[in-house]
Amino acid sequence: MNELYDAVNNCILFLIWIFQGYCLQYFYGSFLEGRGKGKTRNSLCAAAFYVALKLCLRLCLPSGYGTRRTIETHFITFIGLVVAALFFYKAVKAVTGFLVLTFMAVCEIGVFCACIVGEIYYPVMDFWNWCMGKGYFLSVSLFETLQTFTYIAAQMFLCTVAVALPVVVFRKIVRNFREKDYAIGRTELFFLLAPGMVSLLICILLQTYIYIENGEIYRASPLLFLVIPAILFFCLLFILSDVRLFQDMIDRNREKSSQIILEKQVSSLQEHIAEMDRMYSGIRGMKHDMKNSLTVIMQLADSGSNEELRDYLSGLSRSFDRLEFHFKTGNAVVDTLLNTKYHEIMRTLPDLQFHADKLLFPKKLMIQSYDIGIILGNALDNALEACKKLKAEEQEAEIFIRLSSYAKGKMFFLEMENSFDGKVMRKRDAEFPVTTKTDKKVHGIGLINIKHTAEKYHGAVDWSIKHKVFTLSVMLKNERGI
Repeated sequence: MNELYDAVNNCILFLIWIFQGYCLQYFYGSFLEGRGKGKTRNSLCAAAFYVALKLCLRLCLPSGYGTRRTIETHFITFIGLVVAALFFYKAVKAVTGFLVLTFMAVCEIGVFCACIVGEIYYPVMDFWNWCMGKGYFLSVSLFETLQTFTYIAAQMFLCTVAVALPVVVFRKIVRNFREKDYAIGRTELFFLLAPGMVSLLICILLQTYIYIENGEIYRASPLLFLVIPAILFFCLLFILSDVRLFQDMIDRNREKSSQIILEKQVSSLQEHIAEMDRMYSGIRGMKHDMKNSLTVIMQLADSGSNEELRDYLSGLSRSFDRLEFHFKTGNAVVDTLLNTKYHEIMRTLPDLQFHADKLLFPKKLMIQSYDIGIILGNALDNALEACKKLKAEEQEAEIFIRLSSYAKGKMFFLEMENSFDGKVMRKRDAEFPVTTKTDKKVHGIGLINIKHTAEKYHGAVDWSIKHKVFTLSVMLKNERGI
């Protein structure tokens, strides 16, 4: 009978390891990019590595639940999980520490909870023994069959709890931790590691106490049957709440960064409006001075001083050039924005081909000019950055920006094409390309701001790449924003 029980124990333990291996590849794979080309094969290898690690620990370390064995097991498991992350995934990241500690803590809590639930086996066995003592069983074989069935059922139930709890917790963590590519700082890493570390130490402490009490802690202290589950429950709650708080903190930082960007955009638009007022004021001033200018021209022409006349006309022409609008789209804010960007391009990238002749706006445009300015301003900043990077890498490269728009029913479409170096960084499940700048907390928000602005008008943003041309398309509904 003991041999049967041992075989059942080993099978249940092996099943738990298999499901924990599944949880490992799911948990790691949700945060880290795999090294292998085949995602399925990479996941299977990571799960198999974990099962092999647990099997080696079972065979090589002494049996029992001694303090030394407990510490050695957890230490070797920790090292093995780090090796698995580095070998099967691109895991040179701060989040790897969080993944390893959280995985170990949640799995240990799952096994503990299963063992607590499995304590129901002993009252049932006591009941069978009582029935046997009263002579309610007609044969010893029936009694032994019931004993065996009860033990197997209890172990299967234990396995279900040990497996189901981590699966639920890991899925919730993956769902709540949305910013998986967030660059975690040192203080933030400590904030993430604390719940897993504390929970794991509590599990080690409980295992040591169980060893001291010879596994009879619940019978010696029945109150612990309620206290220990409560401790484990709060450990899980601590881990889940920590992830939720961390994600909320990231969201607040994103909103703060977006607010800074929007403030800069408002300031930029104010500068554009001031520039437009200056140009209009200059035009009015030149109109007022036109009579005097014509008089001077006529006098110079009568005196026969051709050289002075040419110099005067040249200076007058330059004054007109500074006040000339190179782009006339029908929208004053957009005209000012485009002309300001044009002058910036002439200073920094004089050979850039800037085309906006197909950027036209309908007469009855319900979309606020401010929001159009946000979309075009962010898009142009990204395009200019891409063209500068391409020009720095390839001096002979052709760089261009093309803007166009068209209306279709109640929908208004803005489209921009620009040249770039053809290199795009995009993380899995990311909607937009990842910025190549080092400060990812502030940069890389331009496309997000465009998306939020488009959503105000029940619109959407799409992007595509063909060779070395990046195309950004923004769809807006021609109505007042929400």
